[in-house]
Amino acid sequence: MKLISPHGGTLINREVTGPERERLINASSAMPALHLNAREVSDLEMIATGAYSPLEGFLNPSDYASVCANMRLANGIAWPIPITLSVADEQANAFRQFEDLALYQADHLLGILHLAEKYRYDKGREAELVYRTTDSAHPGVSALYSQGDWLLGGKISLVNRPRELPFQKYRKDPSETRALFQERGWRRVVAFQTRNPVHRAHEYIQKCALEIADGLLLHPLVGETKADDVPADVRIQSYEAILEHYYPATRTILSVLPAAMRYAGPREAVFHALIRKNYGCSHFIVGRDHAGVGNYYGTYDAHHIFDEFTLEELGVMPLLFDHTFYCRSCGAMASTKTCPHDTSAHVTLSGTKVRELLSAGQLPPVEFSRPEVAQVLIEAQRALATEELVGA
Repeated sequence: MKLISPHGGTLINREVTGPERERLINASSAMPALHLNAREVSDLEMIATGAYSPLEGFLNPSDYASVCANMRLANGIAWPIPITLSVADEQANAFRQFEDLALYQADHLLGILHLAEKYRYDKGREAELVYRTTDSAHPGVSALYSQGDWLLGGKISLVNRPRELPFQKYRKDPSETRALFQERGWRRVVAFQTRNPVHRAHEYIQKCALEIADGLLLHPLVGETKADDVPADVRIQSYEAILEHYYPATRTILSVLPAAMRYAGPREAVFHALIRKNYGCSHFIVGRDHAGVGNYYGTYDAHHIFDEFTLEELGVMPLLFDHTFYCRSCGAMASTKTCPHDTSAHVTLSGTKVRELLSAGQLPPVEFSRPEVAQVLIEAQRALATEELVGA
């Protein structure tokens, strides 16, 4: 069984071992130091493990400009999100081109940036092109505006993994998921990206996709997210609950994605697809408003953006699903593509209504959420309420 090739043809590995690792660690004490924030730490790890293949480091000026304007690297390879490392003026002035910088997570040495170029950039232009808005209320734009005014480009070498990584049981690098797929004899593998608990609508589209694939990679993102998103540990518990009772164990794998959310909507949908290609997935599920936030993107903009690429240049097949729900008249899960009935027959709940039910200890309708998942969320709500009460 031959798996899909990594994006760009080669699975990048920038994690150094043996004598070269020891040499870099010993030399690092004499290097200028740069301390990374949470998103930069996750980007460093994603580059090093090949999850961001074909990237070998943080973008240089030509790749940065091309990604922002054309959703492609300077060599034409599809890549929709700029992966950058920013610094303030004072740091930029202190760093010299072609020198090595030691990269830290607090006091923990992570790796080395082999600095090739440092350059100024236009934050407003990046916001407009990548996020389709310059509104600082957008979490991705807000993060961009808070960055330094200079970017550092160059290859990286990882000498130590980040500290205090949660969910060790579910952490698998792209090389490891690929080996696992091979071991199971999977060639057609469908991936599902999520930063939310799995409800019946998600389950429906996952199982529809699983009908045409050998296996499903349920791949929740556990990097940095918005403060009001459901915490990663709660989400993992909900996935464990639903997998135990409703999915075939021989055809599903739960693993975590260390990447941070950008909330870049359509561009991030393509980005997430290419990442899962590197993990060995041939198909990728795209639902409505993928990676969206607020009202910045149209409901199906994340579907339409795939028309701007050929299947050959992406390599991974997007599976585009419309809004799904339980229809009382159909007596089944359905979507706007398959259900002829009026919306009055559809079981849909707002996020606010779901939170109200959970806070009251009430289970949402079984047509909306599996009771095992709802119970995890209820217990999480109770724990949060207790913490707030104690804190008060």
